[in-house]
Amino acid sequence: MPIRLNEDKEVVKRIKEGLKQKDGYCPCRLLKKEEYKCICKEFKEQIADPDFEGYCHCMLYYKSKD
Repeated sequence: MPIRLNEDKEVVKRIKEGLKQKDGYCPCRLLKKEEYKCICKEFKEQIADPDFEGYCHCMLYYKSKD
């Protein structure tokens, strides 16, 4: 279950800048809730699912099945 950064360097740059501005909370979410702290609860649950393959909510990380 490899996890990698998005291959689009501009997306990675923008999301990382947003994370800095929001103190590590997902820049794609309006609220600063503990469950939105990067890596967010939603993506951690998706990582735990062996059948899930895809990006996290903000498109920073990608989980592949292999």
